[in-house]
Amino acid sequence: MQTIEHDDRPEFWADTYNGRSIAIFQRCGKWHAYLDHVLQHNVLFATPEDAIVWLTERVDQGIPGRLN
Repeated sequence: MQTIEHDDRPEFWADTYNGRSIAIFQRCGKWHAYLDHVLQHNVLFATPEDAIVWLTERVDQGIPGRLN
């Protein structure tokens, strides 16, 4: 998995982690997260690193991208 450099933060970043699609994007100064191509509502992050940690923890816990 790639790391994001502090000096060159892209507005969008995507990768695969343990076979699952994860992505983040910045809007209005906050970072939003996607898991399995599904926007994770009600969670915003101050940094891209925080968002990636949150996403990878969800993958490690086996939590689906879409909760029914």
